[in-house]
Amino acid sequence: MTAPPAGSIPQAPFPPQDIASFLTFCAGEWLALRSCFELESGQSPPMPASLAEPAKSIALARDDAGEATADGDAWHSSERAELLVAYLEPAASGEAGGLRLRPPGGGAVRELHFSHDGTFRSQAAPEPGGGDWQLWPDGSLELTVRGASVIVRERIWFTKPNLRLRSTVENRADGTPGRASFSSEIRRVSRPAASAEPAR
Repeated sequence: MTAPPAGSIPQAPFPPQDIASFLTFCAGEWLALRSCFELESGQSPPMPASLAEPAKSIALARDDAGEATADGDAWHSSERAELLVAYLEPAASGEAGGLRLRPPGGGAVRELHFSHDGTFRSQAAPEPGGGDWQLWPDGSLELTVRGASVIVRERIWFTKPNLRLRSTVENRADGTPGRASFSSEIRRVSRPAASAEPAR
């Protein structure tokens, strides 16, 4: 499968029916707005990078500063971001392909590589990581990353070819909720070139 040119709409059945098609649909330049919430009172311990990066890096390079809400509640933040995503062809048998993610202005490049056995691995710095993936019949992709004390689940789906939504929930080992976020992301699409022929 060939990656679509930057700024173009993927030429594949919609919604995606397999993992390779889903990854192809993720390629492009994305503008995103993400809202983050603390679901539990009190300060949450920082999530290990090996858990946080794979789940969030499939779509966003998170700005940890965020913006507090107008009423000053520190448990809620809203973030805007841009991200360039490239589809990576499978490098070996058993692989489904991958994604390379980077901010438009440069910065850390992350890669996610998916296997047909339902696992994925991340080459995100500072710690590599990985987890499990499942593509549901409705065309949504669910990523699960497990640690000693935290489980992170992220669900990603397209409502239109150029509109993608994501929800992420962190649960601790005892089942109590920690953080949650919701993102809406729009693909930047190039306008078609104007015709050189005059209108008649």
